[in-house]
Amino acid sequence: METHGETQDGATGSIGDWATCSADPGYRAAVLDLLGALAYGELSAFERLAEDAKLAPGLADKAALARMACAEFQHYQRLHDRLAEVGADPQEAMRPFVEPLELFHRMTAPSDWLEGLVKAYVGDAIATDFYREVAVRLDDDTRDLVLGVMSDTGHAQFAVDKVRQAIEADPRSGGRLALWGRRLMGEALSQAQRVVAERDALSNLLVGGSVQGFDLVEVGKMFNRITEAHTRRMAALGLAS
Repeated sequence: METHGETQDGATGSIGDWATCSADPGYRAAVLDLLGALAYGELSAFERLAEDAKLAPGLADKAALARMACAEFQHYQRLHDRLAEVGADPQEAMRPFVEPLELFHRMTAPSDWLEGLVKAYVGDAIATDFYREVAVRLDDDTRDLVLGVMSDTGHAQFAVDKVRQAIEADPRSGGRLALWGRRLMGEALSQAQRVVAERDALSNLLVGGSVQGFDLVEVGKMFNRITEAHTRRMAALGLAS
């Protein structure tokens, strides 16, 4: 499989539309993996935000999270419908990604409202960075869909505002939340690397069509860029990474 998401001068280019690109079985398999992972991630985000709303300290916060949860479900529905449209079974496309994502959530269950906010902020940011890395290698139709469903629901700024307010009110909470953020980043990268390593078509897409299967060096560079972005976002929260 050979795809070129960037032109020689570094600008993002087009590799064609879905009808053309999906004629390559490897590319089609990679995109179905990608959409399946993203769909389950959006469904899981909906569930997580609905649960977080229960921990909200006030009605305004509860309502804000409920609105964000609704937006996440709408993103899931778009991905579900697209999978069905291209002849895939949405449930089967999502199935390989259920266990690693659920394992991540079991290992990073927040103990309070603030930990829940930091978790959602960190997790959403990592997912956004990951899919934006992949987007330059996608056909026009799939790229537009992926970027559309990764649009901010407002949760990022909401989390930043609430966490910074909490740290200002109780500076001691900053250390605890910084440690929590580092743990979340480590667990998220571990699960993401596992998924990429186990899905050959997806790993090939990530490294630009390598025929040699999983390329640890190239995928490692991608995750380094994601880690650097995490450091900047933690600073926005007022926390050390």
